[in-house]
Amino acid sequence: MSVLDVEGSLEGRGVRVGVVVARFNSLVTDRLLEGALGALRRMGVPDEAQWVARVPGSFEIPAAARALALSGRVDAIACLGAVVRGETAHFEHVAREAVRGVQDVALSTGVPCTLGILTTESLEQALDRAGGKAGNKGAEAAQAAVEMATLLRRLKGPGA
Repeated sequence: MSVLDVEGSLEGRGVRVGVVVARFNSLVTDRLLEGALGALRRMGVPDEAQWVARVPGSFEIPAAARALALSGRVDAIACLGAVVRGETAHFEHVAREAVRGVQDVALSTGVPCTLGILTTESLEQALDRAGGKAGNKGAEAAQAAVEMATLLRRLKGPGA
């Protein structure tokens, strides 16, 4: 008997992807969104199969992701935001709850939600990860969304 080894694909044709993006820290999140949409196009996800939902900040991402997941309009969701450490504990609260909320949406709805929420010590670090020297984490989140959508289809079997 052989081991079944199942992987997702970066082939985006036939995949519907939602992107939930925070407006707060838009200097960073606009670049994350640009990276995500560019990656979706390169993977063959047609424009009409892409949904973008803009929320005030990273804390609000899970609520919009849940609504989008429950709508049945998407096969996966890339969640994009930027939480930059400040002088108070606000950073820890927002970062922790945004990440926890995104994971909860994925587990409770069965719609994969990928994490493109940056948690950085400085604006410079965030910009480095939004198309700078550390790549674009928005593009990576979009790629992971397509890969997870195709993986779950394969795991569910033919006709899924």
